[in-house]
Amino acid sequence: MNNFELYNPVNYVFGKGQTEKLATLVPKNAKVLLAYGGGSIFKNGVYDQVKAALQGFEIVEFGGIEPNPRFETLMKAVQIIREQKITFILAVGGGSVIDGVKFISGAVNFEGDEIEILKKRILFTDITKVIPFGTVLTLPATGSEMNSGAVVTVEATQEKLTLGGSALFPKFSIVDPTVIVSLPKRQLQNGVVDAFTHVLEQYLTYKHDAMLQDRLAESILQTLIEVGPSVVENPNDYKLASNFVWSATMALNGLIQKGVPSDWATHMIGHELTALYEIDHARTLAIIGPNLYRVLFETKKEKLAQYGQRVWNISGNSIDEIAHQAIDKTVEFFHTMGMKTKLSENTENYKETADFIVNRFQERGWLALGEKQNVTLEKVREIVEMSY
Repeated sequence: MNNFELYNPVNYVFGKGQTEKLATLVPKNAKVLLAYGGGSIFKNGVYDQVKAALQGFEIVEFGGIEPNPRFETLMKAVQIIREQKITFILAVGGGSVIDGVKFISGAVNFEGDEIEILKKRILFTDITKVIPFGTVLTLPATGSEMNSGAVVTVEATQEKLTLGGSALFPKFSIVDPTVIVSLPKRQLQNGVVDAFTHVLEQYLTYKHDAMLQDRLAESILQTLIEVGPSVVENPNDYKLASNFVWSATMALNGLIQKGVPSDWATHMIGHELTALYEIDHARTLAIIGPNLYRVLFETKKEKLAQYGQRVWNISGNSIDEIAHQAIDKTVEFFHTMGMKTKLSENTENYKETADFIVNRFQERGWLALGEKQNVTLEKVREIVEMSY
């Protein structure tokens, strides 16, 4: 097992009716920026719950944070915080709103051009230099409610770029599984597949001796397989909803990544598809992931076979046979979850995609990705073209 440090200071407040605790979680006398997205919180009652819980606090509202939050939009919130001397941010929404708030938190006191936060992947480690924030989760998928990473889109250049650091953990996150009742089916499908792929990125690498980490990852995958198709159809079933939501958090709160190698090439390529074509993030992962496993088969086949045996109960005559079946079962599961796993099924203008992504990675100096740094630009091209 690799050396690691585990640090996660998030006060994770889970269950029915927990929004009522907001008044005790937000610092007394805080001037609060209430940040949210396109208005779903008005339809599902979360906005009213939050406002009721925060009676007596001075609140400034900032709405309109997009899915795949835009740098340009977030900078407007940064200016509001600076001008109005806001001391705390409350993100009410899904991963996009929370990711956006992480950028806002770090950008307010950043010295220099804020775009450099994304261009240079700045890591924020000094809690005195960021604006503290909490979250009320409304859409489970990204684990952003319990980690310190974020992805932000730069609209001007059509790029999705990352930031993070130990200072960007939420102070608290309220997670009430009942809020998923009002979510569209497509968003629930996306949430399951996003969480599932988060686990695969940290699990489908190569054989190692971190036995517990593998078992934890496999248990999350098995739970998502068990509850995923059903929770999409019956989000009002609290047993299904609560296990789905907790699995999505566990998939990317940092725990299963400790002491093991991880990949993330599927995400890096997938981000480009979202930036280029506005394809839902989870759906880009379903397009790219299986083909990455096929192209990197020789280096991943032992772990793919373990995944096939333990998660899908596949038996076969060889490691290769089981590993290939495991990829097929993954694609089948994605189809069950409503994913279209070919790029041509998601956009018409795809034929130059491989060239564009390879050129962009080359410009950024991203010449090798993956757990072994063996996802070269040639392999990126092969993966993307196989995904057409």
